Amino acid sequence: MPDVVVVGSLNMDMVVRVQRVPQAGETLTGDHFETIPGGKGANQAAAVGRLGCPVAMLGCVGADAFGEALRHNLQRMGVDVSGVASVSSQPTGTATILVEGSGENRIVVVPGANASLSPAHIDAHEALIAQARFMLTQFETPLPTILHALRLARAHGLRTALNPAPAAPISDELYRLVDVLVVNETEASALSGVPVSDAASASRAASALQAKGPGIVAVTLGARGALLLSAEGLLDQPARPVEVVDTTAAGDAFVGALVVALRSALPLPDALRYAVSAGTLAVTQFGAQPSLPTAEAVEAFQLMHAGGSPQKG
Repeated sequence: MPDVVVVGSLNMDMVVRVQRVPQAGETLTGDHFETIPGGKGANQAAAVGRLGCPVAMLGCVGADAFGEALRHNLQRMGVDVSGVASVSSQPTGTATILVEGSGENRIVVVPGANASLSPAHIDAHEALIAQARFMLTQFETPLPTILHALRLARAHGLRTALNPAPAAPISDELYRLVDVLVVNETEASALSGVPVSDAASASRAASALQAKGPGIVAVTLGARGALLLSAEGLLDQPARPVEVVDTTAAGDAFVGALVVALRSALPLPDALRYAVSAGTLAVTQFGAQPSLPTAEAVEAFQLMHAGGSPQKG
Protein backbone atom coordinates (compact mmCIF):
# COMPACT_ATOMS: atom_id res chain seq x y z
CA MET A 1 0.00 0.00 0.00
CA PRO A 2 1.17 3.57 -0.63
CA ASP A 3 2.88 5.71 1.98
CA VAL A 4 1.93 8.83 0.02
CA VAL A 5 -1.35 9.63 -1.76
CA VAL A 6 -1.21 12.46 -4.29
CA VAL A 7 -4.49 14.20 -5.17
CA GLY A 8 -4.12 16.33 -8.25
CA SER A 9 -3.83 16.98 -11.95
CA LEU A 10 -2.59 14.97 -14.90
CA ASN A 11 -1.73 16.85 -18.11
CA MET A 12 -0.06 16.10 -21.36
CA ASP A 13 2.59 18.76 -21.87
CA MET A 14 2.98 20.04 -25.42
CA VAL A 15 6.46 21.51 -25.30
CA VAL A 16 7.95 23.90 -27.84
CA ARG A 17 11.60 24.91 -27.58
CA VAL A 18 12.33 28.43 -28.82
CA GLN A 19 15.25 30.80 -28.51
CA ARG A 20 12.88 33.42 -27.12
CA VAL A 21 9.13 33.81 -26.65
CA PRO A 22 7.28 35.76 -29.37
CA GLN A 23 5.95 39.26 -28.83
CA ALA A 24 2.25 40.03 -29.35
CA GLY A 25 1.38 39.46 -33.02
CA GLU A 26 4.80 37.95 -33.77
CA THR A 27 5.40 34.51 -35.31
CA LEU A 28 8.61 32.64 -34.60
CA THR A 29 10.02 29.35 -35.79
CA GLY A 30 10.51 26.90 -32.95
CA ASP A 31 13.48 24.58 -32.54
CA HIS A 32 11.70 21.44 -31.31
CA PHE A 33 8.25 20.05 -30.40
CA GLU A 34 7.50 17.16 -28.06
CA THR A 35 4.61 15.76 -26.03
CA ILE A 36 5.72 14.89 -22.48
CA PRO A 37 3.67 13.62 -19.50
CA GLY A 38 3.07 16.36 -16.93
CA GLY A 39 0.55 18.03 -14.63
CA LYS A 40 1.57 19.19 -11.16
CA GLY A 41 -0.17 16.31 -9.42
CA ALA A 42 1.25 13.65 -11.71
CA ASN A 43 4.70 15.27 -11.63
CA GLN A 44 4.76 15.21 -7.85
CA ALA A 45 3.50 11.62 -7.72
CA ALA A 46 6.20 10.65 -10.22
CA ALA A 47 8.81 12.53 -8.17
CA VAL A 48 7.85 10.53 -5.09
CA GLY A 49 7.85 7.27 -7.04
CA ARG A 50 11.23 7.94 -8.66
CA LEU A 51 12.68 8.43 -5.19
CA GLY A 52 11.57 4.92 -4.23
CA CYS A 53 8.61 5.77 -1.99
CA PRO A 54 5.31 3.84 -2.45
CA VAL A 55 2.81 6.32 -3.89
CA ALA A 56 -0.71 6.37 -5.35
CA MET A 57 -2.35 8.99 -7.60
CA LEU A 58 -5.96 10.17 -7.38
CA GLY A 59 -7.08 12.18 -10.41
CA CYS A 60 -8.94 12.19 -13.73
CA VAL A 61 -7.96 11.90 -17.38
CA GLY A 62 -10.03 11.85 -20.55
CA ALA A 63 -11.00 8.66 -22.33
CA ASP A 64 -8.41 9.35 -25.00
CA ALA A 65 -4.87 8.51 -26.10
CA PHE A 66 -3.31 11.21 -23.91
CA GLY A 67 -5.05 9.82 -20.83
CA GLU A 68 -3.86 6.29 -21.52
CA ALA A 69 -0.32 7.49 -22.09
CA LEU A 70 -0.30 9.42 -18.80
CA ARG A 71 -1.52 6.42 -16.81
CA HIS A 72 1.05 4.13 -18.43
CA ASN A 73 3.91 6.56 -17.77
CA LEU A 74 3.02 6.91 -14.09
CA GLN A 75 2.93 3.14 -13.71
CA ARG A 76 6.37 2.98 -15.27
CA MET A 77 7.59 5.39 -12.58
CA GLY A 78 6.24 3.25 -9.76
CA VAL A 79 2.94 5.04 -9.15
CA ASP A 80 -0.27 3.17 -8.31
CA VAL A 81 -2.84 4.52 -10.80
CA SER A 82 -5.88 2.56 -9.62
CA GLY A 83 -7.31 5.89 -8.43
CA VAL A 84 -6.94 7.62 -11.82
CA ALA A 85 -10.37 7.68 -13.48
CA SER A 86 -11.12 8.03 -17.20
CA VAL A 87 -14.01 10.41 -17.90
CA SER A 88 -15.79 10.69 -21.23
CA SER A 89 -17.16 14.22 -20.70
CA GLN A 90 -13.80 16.01 -20.98
CA PRO A 91 -10.50 15.51 -22.82
CA THR A 92 -7.31 14.95 -20.89
CA GLY A 93 -5.82 18.15 -19.49
CA THR A 94 -3.05 19.79 -21.46
CA ALA A 95 -0.29 22.30 -20.86
CA THR A 96 1.31 24.25 -23.69
CA ILE A 97 4.87 25.11 -22.66
CA LEU A 98 7.31 27.44 -24.37
CA VAL A 99 10.88 26.77 -23.22
CA GLU A 100 13.38 29.52 -24.02
CA GLY A 101 17.04 29.01 -24.78
CA SER A 102 17.82 30.13 -21.21
CA GLY A 103 15.72 27.28 -19.82
CA GLU A 104 12.97 29.57 -18.52
CA ASN A 105 9.43 28.63 -19.48
CA ARG A 106 5.95 30.04 -20.12
CA ILE A 107 2.99 27.71 -19.50
CA VAL A 108 -0.72 27.77 -20.42
CA VAL A 109 -2.84 25.02 -18.83
CA VAL A 110 -6.24 23.79 -20.08
CA PRO A 111 -7.69 21.71 -17.18
CA GLY A 112 -9.95 19.40 -19.22
CA ALA A 113 -10.70 16.23 -17.23
CA ASN A 114 -8.92 17.59 -14.16
CA ALA A 115 -12.01 19.72 -13.54
CA SER A 116 -14.02 16.49 -13.08
CA LEU A 117 -12.17 15.40 -9.94
CA SER A 118 -14.94 15.36 -7.31
CA PRO A 119 -15.32 14.69 -3.58
CA ALA A 120 -17.17 11.49 -4.52
CA HIS A 121 -14.05 10.26 -6.33
CA ILE A 122 -11.99 10.92 -3.20
CA ASP A 123 -14.51 9.07 -1.03
CA ALA A 124 -14.40 6.08 -3.38
CA HIS A 125 -10.74 5.66 -2.46
CA GLU A 126 -11.02 6.28 1.27
CA ALA A 127 -9.58 2.84 2.07
CA LEU A 128 -6.45 3.70 0.10
CA ILE A 129 -6.11 7.03 1.89
CA ALA A 130 -6.66 5.48 5.32
CA GLN A 131 -3.60 3.24 4.91
CA ALA A 132 -1.24 6.02 3.79
CA ARG A 133 0.96 8.25 5.93
CA PHE A 134 1.03 11.45 3.83
CA MET A 135 -1.34 13.27 1.47
CA LEU A 136 0.07 15.72 -1.07
CA THR A 137 -2.06 18.02 -3.19
CA GLN A 138 -2.01 21.19 -5.33
CA PHE A 139 -4.44 23.68 -6.91
CA GLU A 140 -4.84 22.39 -10.50
CA THR A 141 -8.04 20.54 -9.56
CA PRO A 142 -11.27 21.93 -8.03
CA LEU A 143 -10.67 23.57 -4.65
CA PRO A 144 -13.78 22.04 -3.00
CA THR A 145 -12.34 18.61 -3.83
CA ILE A 146 -8.95 19.55 -2.38
CA LEU A 147 -10.60 20.75 0.83
CA HIS A 148 -12.63 17.53 1.06
CA ALA A 149 -9.51 15.40 0.50
CA LEU A 150 -7.57 17.25 3.21
CA ARG A 151 -10.45 16.84 5.66
CA LEU A 152 -10.50 13.11 4.97
CA ALA A 153 -6.72 12.88 5.34
CA ARG A 154 -6.85 14.66 8.68
CA ALA A 155 -9.68 12.36 9.85
CA HIS A 156 -7.44 9.36 9.15
CA GLY A 157 -4.39 10.87 10.84
CA LEU A 158 -2.29 11.53 7.72
CA ARG A 159 0.24 14.33 7.53
CA THR A 160 -0.71 16.74 4.76
CA ALA A 161 1.29 18.79 2.28
CA LEU A 162 -0.05 21.48 -0.05
CA ASN A 163 1.59 23.18 -3.00
CA PRO A 164 -0.98 25.94 -3.77
CA ALA A 165 -0.13 26.33 -7.45
CA PRO A 166 -1.48 28.18 -9.26
CA ALA A 167 -2.00 30.53 -6.33
CA ALA A 168 -5.61 31.07 -5.25
CA PRO A 169 -7.21 32.41 -2.07
CA ILE A 170 -7.02 29.88 0.78
CA SER A 171 -9.69 29.64 3.47
CA ASP A 172 -8.80 29.62 7.16
CA GLU A 173 -10.01 26.02 7.42
CA LEU A 174 -7.82 24.85 4.57
CA TYR A 175 -4.73 26.46 6.10
CA ARG A 176 -5.46 24.65 9.37
CA LEU A 177 -5.66 21.31 7.53
CA VAL A 178 -2.14 21.70 6.08
CA ASP A 179 0.96 20.50 7.92
CA VAL A 180 3.49 21.38 5.20
CA LEU A 181 2.99 24.33 2.83
CA VAL A 182 5.35 24.70 -0.15
CA VAL A 183 5.25 27.88 -2.24
CA ASN A 184 7.48 29.62 -4.74
CA GLU A 185 8.24 33.35 -4.61
CA THR A 186 5.17 34.33 -6.65
CA GLU A 187 2.81 32.18 -4.59
CA ALA A 188 4.37 33.34 -1.32
CA SER A 189 3.83 36.97 -2.33
CA ALA A 190 0.23 36.43 -3.45
CA LEU A 191 -0.83 34.44 -0.39
CA SER A 192 1.02 36.35 2.33
CA GLY A 193 0.72 39.90 1.00
CA VAL A 194 4.47 40.28 1.48
CA PRO A 195 6.33 41.04 -1.79
CA VAL A 196 9.10 38.45 -2.02
CA SER A 197 12.33 39.57 -3.67
CA ASP A 198 15.08 38.10 -1.50
CA ALA A 199 15.71 35.77 1.43
CA ALA A 200 14.69 38.33 4.03
CA SER A 201 11.31 39.04 2.44
CA ALA A 202 10.79 35.31 1.80
CA SER A 203 11.32 34.74 5.52
CA ARG A 204 8.70 37.36 6.39
CA ALA A 205 6.25 35.80 3.94
CA ALA A 206 6.88 32.34 5.39
CA SER A 207 6.24 33.66 8.91
CA ALA A 208 2.95 35.23 7.82
CA LEU A 209 1.85 31.97 6.19
CA GLN A 210 2.92 29.83 9.14
CA ALA A 211 0.75 31.98 11.42
CA LYS A 212 -2.28 30.78 9.44
CA GLY A 213 -1.77 27.15 10.49
CA PRO A 214 0.91 25.11 8.68
CA GLY A 215 3.68 23.89 10.98
CA ILE A 216 6.22 23.91 8.15
CA VAL A 217 6.43 26.50 5.37
CA ALA A 218 8.99 26.10 2.59
CA VAL A 219 9.64 28.87 0.04
CA THR A 220 11.51 27.88 -3.11
CA LEU A 221 13.76 30.60 -4.50
CA GLY A 222 14.80 29.20 -7.88
CA ALA A 223 18.55 29.27 -8.44
CA ARG A 224 19.02 30.66 -4.91
CA GLY A 225 17.72 27.48 -3.26
CA ALA A 226 14.97 27.47 -0.62
CA LEU A 227 13.97 28.55 2.88
CA LEU A 228 12.12 26.42 5.42
CA LEU A 229 10.42 27.77 8.52
CA SER A 230 9.29 25.45 11.32
CA ALA A 231 8.96 25.44 15.10
CA GLU A 232 12.70 24.69 15.12
CA GLY A 233 13.46 28.00 13.39
CA LEU A 234 14.45 29.18 9.93
CA LEU A 235 16.69 27.22 7.55
CA ASP A 236 18.29 28.64 4.41
CA GLN A 237 19.59 26.13 1.84
CA PRO A 238 21.48 27.56 -1.17
CA ALA A 239 21.34 25.67 -4.46
CA ARG A 240 24.48 24.47 -6.23
CA PRO A 241 25.06 26.17 -9.60
CA VAL A 242 24.30 23.90 -12.55
CA GLU A 243 23.73 24.28 -16.26
CA VAL A 244 20.02 24.99 -16.69
CA VAL A 245 18.31 23.10 -19.50
CA ASP A 246 14.62 23.38 -18.52
CA THR A 247 13.03 24.62 -15.28
CA THR A 248 9.74 22.73 -15.87
CA ALA A 249 8.87 20.52 -12.87
CA ALA A 250 11.82 21.68 -10.75
CA GLY A 251 9.34 22.81 -8.10
CA ASP A 252 7.52 19.50 -8.33
CA ALA A 253 10.79 17.62 -7.83
CA PHE A 254 11.42 19.75 -4.72
CA VAL A 255 7.93 19.10 -3.31
CA GLY A 256 8.07 15.36 -3.93
CA ALA A 257 11.53 15.05 -2.41
CA LEU A 258 10.57 17.10 0.65
CA VAL A 259 7.58 14.83 1.31
CA VAL A 260 9.73 11.71 0.88
CA ALA A 261 12.33 13.11 3.28
CA LEU A 262 9.72 14.03 5.89
CA ARG A 263 8.02 10.64 5.52
CA SER A 264 11.44 9.10 6.22
CA ALA A 265 11.75 11.27 9.36
CA LEU A 266 14.95 12.98 8.19
CA PRO A 267 15.98 15.96 10.33
CA LEU A 268 14.67 19.16 8.78
CA PRO A 269 18.10 20.45 7.64
CA ASP A 270 18.72 17.14 5.82
CA ALA A 271 15.19 17.11 4.39
CA LEU A 272 15.61 20.63 2.99
CA ARG A 273 18.99 19.83 1.48
CA TYR A 274 17.56 16.67 -0.09
CA ALA A 275 14.65 18.60 -1.64
CA VAL A 276 16.88 21.38 -3.00
CA SER A 277 19.21 18.76 -4.50
CA ALA A 278 16.28 17.06 -6.27
CA GLY A 279 14.97 20.37 -7.62
CA THR A 280 18.44 21.36 -8.79
CA LEU A 281 18.95 18.09 -10.66
CA ALA A 282 15.56 18.50 -12.37
CA VAL A 283 16.63 21.69 -14.17
CA THR A 284 19.55 19.87 -15.82
CA GLN A 285 17.21 17.71 -17.93
CA PHE A 286 14.53 18.52 -20.53
CA GLY A 287 10.83 17.94 -19.86
CA ALA A 288 8.69 17.50 -16.77
CA GLN A 289 8.59 13.89 -15.64
CA PRO A 290 11.68 12.82 -17.63
CA SER A 291 13.70 15.32 -15.57
CA LEU A 292 12.73 13.91 -12.17
CA PRO A 293 15.77 12.38 -10.43
CA THR A 294 16.06 8.98 -8.80
CA ALA A 295 17.10 8.51 -5.19
CA GLU A 296 20.48 7.28 -6.40
CA ALA A 297 20.99 10.42 -8.48
CA VAL A 298 20.12 12.71 -5.56
CA GLU A 299 22.41 10.82 -3.19
CA ALA A 300 25.29 10.95 -5.69
CA PHE A 301 24.74 14.69 -6.18
CA GLN A 302 24.82 15.26 -2.43
CA LEU A 303 27.99 13.23 -2.02
CA MET A 304 29.62 15.26 -4.79
CA HIS A 305 28.67 18.48 -2.98
CA ALA A 306 29.08 17.36 0.63
CA GLY A 307 29.22 20.17 3.13
CA GLY A 308 26.48 22.36 1.70
CA SER A 309 24.27 22.22 4.80
CA PRO A 310 21.49 24.73 5.42
CA GLN A 311 22.24 27.80 7.50
CA LYS A 312 19.97 28.61 10.42
CA GLY A 313 18.34 31.98 10.36
